[in-house]
Amino acid sequence: MNLNIALLPGDGIGPEVIDQAVKVCDAVAAKFNHSINWTRALTGAAAIDAVGEPYPDETHEICVNADAVLFGAIGHPRFDNDPSAKVRPEQGLLKMRKALGLFANVRPTFTFPSLIDKSPLKRERIEGTDLVILRELTSGIYFGKRGREDDGNTAYDTCTYTRAEVTRLARKGFEMAMSRSKRLCCVDKANVLESSRLWRETVQALEKEYPEVEVSYEFVDAVAMRLVQWPNSYDVLITENLFGDILTDEASVISGSMGLMPSASLGTNTSLFEPIHGSYPQAAGKDIANPLATVLSAAMMFETAFGLDAEAKAIRDVVDKSLAAGIVTEDLATEGKSYKTSEVGDWLVNNL
Repeated sequence: MNLNIALLPGDGIGPEVIDQAVKVCDAVAAKFNHSINWTRALTGAAAIDAVGEPYPDETHEICVNADAVLFGAIGHPRFDNDPSAKVRPEQGLLKMRKALGLFANVRPTFTFPSLIDKSPLKRERIEGTDLVILRELTSGIYFGKRGREDDGNTAYDTCTYTRAEVTRLARKGFEMAMSRSKRLCCVDKANVLESSRLWRETVQALEKEYPEVEVSYEFVDAVAMRLVQWPNSYDVLITENLFGDILTDEASVISGSMGLMPSASLGTNTSLFEPIHGSYPQAAGKDIANPLATVLSAAMMFETAFGLDAEAKAIRDVVDKSLAAGIVTEDLATEGKSYKTSEVGDWLVNNL
C-alpha cells in the first residue's frame, strides 16, 4: 500500500519525537511491504517565524491532500509570556482543527503492566484501566464569541453548540461503545449550563438507536473525582470541548507519564494523529523527550486511517517490549540507565 502522510513537526520537542515516529513507521512499512511518502509542513511558532502565521495555506493544502496527518506539538514560551501577542501558535491548532473538520478527538487512557507502579495513583485503583474520552473539538467555548467590555475590565467567552454538532460526536461515541464493552458516559454540567442540557437531551434521543449500549449521565465535577478514584469503572466517555480538554489531561497521568498517551482527531476531510503532550520547550534540543506517545499515535494512524491492524499491533508490541526492558527516557527511569530520545527510537526500529 502507498501511504501519503503529511508531517507537521511543530515546535519544541515536536521535531525530535516526530523523527522517532518516522523511523518506526518506515521500519514497519518495510516489514509489511508498504511505501510511505512523507510531506513536511510548517505549523505553530515555526510557521509564524517563517511566514508570519501559525497555519499557512500551503500547510493546509498539504494536509487536505494527504491520507493522514502526523503531528508533533505547538507552543513557545515567548508567546505564552506575552499577553499582547496578536498571533499565537495555538491559533494555528484551532484553525487547523476547524479547517480540516477535525471534530472528534479520541483520547485513550490505559496502563502498561511494567509501569503500573509509576502512576501517582495506587495500583489497586488503576489496574485494568482502559478507557477512551471522545472530546468535541471544533465548537464550544474555544470557538464561541469572545471579547472585552467596560474599557477592557470585563471579559466574556461564549459556549455555543448546535444539535447537529452534538449528534455527530455522540454517534461516534455510541459506535465506539458498540465495538468495546457497550458502555457510554455522557459528561456535562446540565444542572447549570444550557449547552449541557442540549448535550444531554440530544444523547438521550439517540439511545433508542443503540439499545445495546448502557448510557450514563454524569456531571463533569463528579467525573473528575472518579477518574482518580476508580478510572477502571469507565469505558467510553463523550463530552464537550472545554470539559474534554481538562479531563483528558487529568486522565493522562494515570499511566505514569504524559509522554505515553497517543490521540487521534477524526474529521470530515482527513484524520490527524498526535501525542497528547505539549511542546515542552525546556527539553527542546536536549534529546531527552519521551517519544512513545508519538510512536503510539503512529500506531493509531496505521489502524484508524489505513485499517492496517497488524502494523499497528507490531508497533504497540515493540513499545511494550521497550518498557519491559527498561529502554526508557528520563521521565520513566528510576534506577539504572535512562536513554536518549533517539536511542529509544533506534531500539524500537532494531527490535521490530
